[in-house]
Amino acid sequence: MSDFYHSGLITTLHWLGKPDLERIEAELELYGMVRPVALVLPALYSDVQSPAMKGIREELKKVKFIKDIVLALGPATDSEFARVKEFMSVLPQEVRVIHNSGKRIQELYDTFDEKGISAGKDGKGRSAWMSYGYILAKGKCEVIALHDCDILTYDKSLLARLCYPVVNPGLDYVFCKGYYARVTEKLHGRVTRLFVIPIVRALQKLTGGHPFLEFLDSFRYPLAGEFCMITDLARVNRIPWDWGLEVGVLAEVYRNYSARRVCQVDIAQNYDHKHQPLSAGDESTGLMKMSIDIGKSLFRTLASEGIVFSDLFFKSLVATYLKLAEDTIARYEGDAAINGLKFDRHEEAMAVDAFTKGISIAAKTIMENPLGAPLIPNWNRVISAIPGVLETLHNVVEDDNK
Repeated sequence: MSDFYHSGLITTLHWLGKPDLERIEAELELYGMVRPVALVLPALYSDVQSPAMKGIREELKKVKFIKDIVLALGPATDSEFARVKEFMSVLPQEVRVIHNSGKRIQELYDTFDEKGISAGKDGKGRSAWMSYGYILAKGKCEVIALHDCDILTYDKSLLARLCYPVVNPGLDYVFCKGYYARVTEKLHGRVTRLFVIPIVRALQKLTGGHPFLEFLDSFRYPLAGEFCMITDLARVNRIPWDWGLEVGVLAEVYRNYSARRVCQVDIAQNYDHKHQPLSAGDESTGLMKMSIDIGKSLFRTLASEGIVFSDLFFKSLVATYLKLAEDTIARYEGDAAINGLKFDRHEEAMAVDAFTKGISIAAKTIMENPLGAPLIPNWNRVISAIPGVLETLHNVVEDDNK
């Protein structure tokens, strides 16, 4: 059983006792008549072929409150796209697969580039963004939920709990972030545990505290890939296309809405998905790249809030982060010990060493170019720049799915 403690700027909705899933789903069906829900599934072709996705598909067959499902397919051939459409066709909801490497969608990306509103490079962020555009073009759903496609422990209760705070009109939330424990025989979630939490708190020390950092520190799992939001957020949010997506989304939510209308919900007693390698020696992949992209997203957001960076600031940040991260390792060692979990202190320390290096790489990038990689423009700007773009996108996706 979870605790029931509320802390930070946002509301935490806990998992208390044994929730009545039938009641929640019945209410969601009722509310969904007024606030229809679309589910976005960003996926690689390998994800769709995995046992995890087969389990997710079986659970989604039982979900009645979801009106539309949009699967945003990453790099894939035309034949792979056809196989994914066939795989998803057994679902009772209205399903569309967006072929992001297909000829028609690529022509749209080229048009965006020509108009100076690039959607960035291929990645989860761009795939999700294109899905939002299609949902806006269709104009039938008021709420968008998103979750990853590699969840080995997926259960339909996860989706119900994720959607409930936003779909229920009496609660008045515009954005809900999922959180959960990530435990097998040992603790997982190294980037959240050993990088994001310590660096956010190190930045708080060095800046004397900042509302955005306090907002970010209020989330129990800021890197969770599961969230739910009103459709208007998809219209006004700018998001990164790289691994900075989750932090970038939270930055836009902070910028556009009051924290009073943001919540987080415990969506699973345990959560397991595929685990990324550390790749300490290769900054272009794995958790190393993730830490660099997240660092750049953090620094870019703070720079836009008026925080002035310097070489001396970043040197102090590295030292402060390292001390807090080492303290964090000790905390989790105690957590593992009392729960009888395996704990490799050397492995944890190696991750901290890699993340320390990642901070320096991200800092160097920001010092050379404070704006960093541009965010994907929000859909309001795209609609203004290219009149009729939503209708074009809608027609492209419908034609591809015939």
